[in-house]
Amino acid sequence: MIDIRLKVFLSAAMNLSFTKASQELFISQPAISKHIQELEREYNCRLFDRLGNRIQLTHAGQLLLGHARKIQQDYQQMDYDMNSLQEKVAGELRVGASTTISQYVLPGIIADFHKRFPDIRITMLSGNSREVETALREGRIDLGMVEGIVRRPELKYHPFMDDELVPIVRTGGRLAKYDTITMERLRTVPLVLREFGSGSLDVLQKALETKHIALTDLNIEMNLGTTEGIKHYVEHTDAMGIVSIQAVRDQIYANIFKIVDIEHLKFERQFCFVEKQGASPKLQSKFKHFITSSYKS
Repeated sequence: MIDIRLKVFLSAAMNLSFTKASQELFISQPAISKHIQELEREYNCRLFDRLGNRIQLTHAGQLLLGHARKIQQDYQQMDYDMNSLQEKVAGELRVGASTTISQYVLPGIIADFHKRFPDIRITMLSGNSREVETALREGRIDLGMVEGIVRRPELKYHPFMDDELVPIVRTGGRLAKYDTITMERLRTVPLVLREFGSGSLDVLQKALETKHIALTDLNIEMNLGTTEGIKHYVEHTDAMGIVSIQAVRDQIYANIFKIVDIEHLKFERQFCFVEKQGASPKLQSKFKHFITSSYKS
């Protein structure tokens, strides 16, 4: 097992907080401080500067973080390989997923994955696409799943599922009389959209640009940080939301929302795995294969 002191250090360094490390690892805060102090005594250097209620890594802390990340990756691979000798699939996988994927795509598949591989421990981080990519670059997750179309050159992307954003209005609202609206009318309709940094907004912005329409040309009433927030807002107003079809299938069948098409405009995208450049560790590959197979089936 990886040295508990290194595990504590990694959590504190990633979160830049002993309190968050304590919550993440289910260890008391005094125990977190004790493990850090032991490392500092062993290497005779400070790993963190304490700045009131905040901490930041020293130069020595940054150096140790680089080594600790490599050790963690090697340990994960070792754990997987050694268990494989007994035909047992085990290990720990840290996954980050954008909001739409984590809420509407993954829950059922993750439950099936856990039934099939009960000895694989999955921890999940949720945020918008850019937050997931940042967590991946910083080493806080092993694998990301994002919904945007922006690509970062230092990362690699692999599509696993098609998706479409659809304009929704509440049935019974004043916009429900339309089946289709023109792009000119779209400019005047009150809209509630996702926040900047979300993959959904990136897709929307790119599609509009092909029709020479900017976000600033639209009547954006509000930006919200979650799809659920958009759905609740639309349900109680005469605004139009634009969300993943994955998020509203049930409400459309229940006649809570209606899709109103926009003439000559589609918001299509793909959900993608995102990883650091290089070969995928075996545990990540197994998880990706399971997700892809589940979707195709």
